[in-house]
Amino acid sequence: MKPISFLGLLGLATVSLASRVRDYEKYDYYVLHIDPSLASPEDVVQRLGFVAHEGQLADLTDHHVFRADKSSDDVASIEIKERRRRRRSLAEPDVLDSVLLAKKQVLKQRLHKRIIPDPPAGHVPSILSRQSDAVAVQRQSEVMKTLNIADPIFKDQWHLFNSIQVGHDVNVTQVWLDGVTGKNVTVAIIDDGLDMHSDDLKDNYFAEGSWDYNDNDPSPAPVLSDDRHGTRCAGEVGAVKNDVCGIGVAYDSKIAGIRILSKPISDEDEAEAMIYKYQDNYIYSCSWGPTDDGKSMEAPGVLIKRAMLQGVQQGRGGLGSIYVFASGNGASNGDNCNFDGYTNSIYSITVGAVDRAGLHPYYSEHCSAQLVVTYSSGSNDYIHTTDVGTNTCSSQHGGTSAAAPLAAGIFALVMEARPELTWRDLQYLAMETAAYIDDASAEWQDTAIGKKFSHTFGYGKIDAYSMVEKAKTWDLVKPQAWFFSPWLHIKKEIPQGEQGLAVTFEVTKDMLGEANLARIEHVTVTMNIEHTRRGDLSVDLVSPEGIISHIATDRPSDDHKGGYDDWTFMSVVHWGESGVGTWKLIVRDTHENDRKGTFTDWHLKLWGESIDADKATLLPMPNEDDDADHDVIVSTVPGAAHTASLPPKPSATKPVVSNPTDHPHRPTKPAKPTTESKPSPTSGSQEDSGTSTSEGQEATTSPASSSWISWLPTFGASKKAQIWIYGAIGLISAFCIGLGIYFYIARRRRLRNNPRNDYEFELLEEDEAEGLNTGEKATAAGKKGRRTRGGELYDAFAGGSDEEEDFDDYHDTRR
Repeated sequence: MKPISFLGLLGLATVSLASRVRDYEKYDYYVLHIDPSLASPEDVVQRLGFVAHEGQLADLTDHHVFRADKSSDDVASIEIKERRRRRRSLAEPDVLDSVLLAKKQVLKQRLHKRIIPDPPAGHVPSILSRQSDAVAVQRQSEVMKTLNIADPIFKDQWHLFNSIQVGHDVNVTQVWLDGVTGKNVTVAIIDDGLDMHSDDLKDNYFAEGSWDYNDNDPSPAPVLSDDRHGTRCAGEVGAVKNDVCGIGVAYDSKIAGIRILSKPISDEDEAEAMIYKYQDNYIYSCSWGPTDDGKSMEAPGVLIKRAMLQGVQQGRGGLGSIYVFASGNGASNGDNCNFDGYTNSIYSITVGAVDRAGLHPYYSEHCSAQLVVTYSSGSNDYIHTTDVGTNTCSSQHGGTSAAAPLAAGIFALVMEARPELTWRDLQYLAMETAAYIDDASAEWQDTAIGKKFSHTFGYGKIDAYSMVEKAKTWDLVKPQAWFFSPWLHIKKEIPQGEQGLAVTFEVTKDMLGEANLARIEHVTVTMNIEHTRRGDLSVDLVSPEGIISHIATDRPSDDHKGGYDDWTFMSVVHWGESGVGTWKLIVRDTHENDRKGTFTDWHLKLWGESIDADKATLLPMPNEDDDADHDVIVSTVPGAAHTASLPPKPSATKPVVSNPTDHPHRPTKPAKPTTESKPSPTSGSQEDSGTSTSEGQEATTSPASSSWISWLPTFGASKKAQIWIYGAIGLISAFCIGLGIYFYIARRRRLRNNPRNDYEFELLEEDEAEGLNTGEKATAAGKKGRRTRGGELYDAFAGGSDEEEDFDDYHDTRR
């Protein structure tokens, strides 16, 4: 273990070093969610024969870590399943009835730094002019003199002040001149370590918010030869003003280091890292994720999902932790950040890249979940920042890895100016103030609220001055609300080529009124498709306003034989829409070959601002199979659809808006939209309905006619006799249905009287689950669905991962 510095020892104030040591070679470790009203962790230790209770998993409520003797079996799951199986014959209570979730921990190396990939074959970088603008150079000198900036590479930090491509920077110097420099805000860099001994970082290092989960000690100092990534990111945020290298965009903010990327870690470690000291660490900068190879499809495990949800619900005294994720560097591999369960989470601010010339870098992924972009490497230049070493600088930092911490530092400035902003307020501000990037190839489309969105650049580039100024007078949004559609069952083959399978769902004003939802922020679509080559699929979501989200794109490298399995795609394209009307989903099999597939089912979720803040509730903690109950069937009649096209590219002539700036020749931005962005609140009672149609053709129901029974057997009787026969059959059927309902209600009452009725999710035995709201999901391959009785379903994150093998301990696997 590496030496622990004096500053690092400060981190031991509330964390016991011994409690964090894990010896996976000698022991197994389990995380159990326990109902404290039914049992204590000590009771569980005795019942399962564990070695010891290691303590609670950070601040994750009622989740505990246990140490057990080494075994090839998942002993906790085996015992819990046996208890469930024998529950009827053993009426007396059992300690295991208190266990709501059990996860055996394994070490995995599945997270990767967003380092700059090699350019694709034939890529020719732009050759830029190096001739400085005389007026901009004079302005830069004045700023340096006024703020006493003497850092030797500051003039190379074009992302902070670009004196050559004037206007292509984050527009931050006036923010500094106004006295906003990141004071009283801490940004945690979750990465491969942070060199707290660097002269550029040590004065802003926040030891109390730091931890090393790779070596289990409070000092996240770099150890491996390539542990430079986190230090470079930290320099972008909080490098101090001095005579070393350059400065951070929030040079008076505090920076913490949380080290997770240098060795394999468990879900326990990652979950704890995501909420480590989340009352003190305000912003978490995450320049990593699943590999960007264009064929992976991976989401965080249930413990990590729960940690992030708790972070936004309880972090910063209930205002919510801010999670900033790099969108990914796999664009040249055909990758899309909607296949990454971190970047397509509604709790993440996903940030892509733009280079110093305002061009799209070859590596930055396109995505409907990408909110904004900011500056990074490209056009023959990089981000200049701090490096590992006492007095060492880097001139080679880049990729979306550099974009995310730059955004996190700007958000620190915003939060200094307005500390009471919630996690959703910050997303609103980033969207509202994003600056248009004049790149016609980005395929900009006008949204329903008058903004422009591009899957290449999101809503545009972050403008620090605009965002800070708007934050000062921003009206805080009401709490979150959501509307969930039922599962819409399709079970139709997907046509190949330019045509697609189009299905629709009608959302009414009454539905959203009952859901307490005033306007949309995020939209998620969870779907199941069976296919023999996943990479051939693409999916578009079209809102009632006609706005298009490319939620999934075809990926040339993705040969996976399995399609989508309860995978959740996310879009920010529909921000501000009312949500009322017909939502259309178009699924395409883009290549004509022998690889075919079937669209099984899907459901829609709308997330946004509540109508009545007093009626708002907190989203319950997710479970692994929250989307496994596919029993709620809405009849659909899907048909073929032709390719939808994007709206025309915007006019080259853009209106001018007054925006104070410290740059003499900054290009003007589009005027603030005049379209009202807050739809009128709706009210009423919920009313579920769903239909499926072909594009341009609505499904209709034929009126009743005199031949209404012409298709039924006649039994050789007259029409009058047939009516009597079918009337009798109807009465008998009604009696049987009523009898079934009676037994179902009686059984439900018995279950509600069960001492387990305080569970977040009611658990079923394997035998009693058969045929009762189980949703055994029929697919083309005949897969068997998980069983649950979890109420409304949860989709804030994507579904499972290609690599995940540890399935829900309460239910049968679906493999």
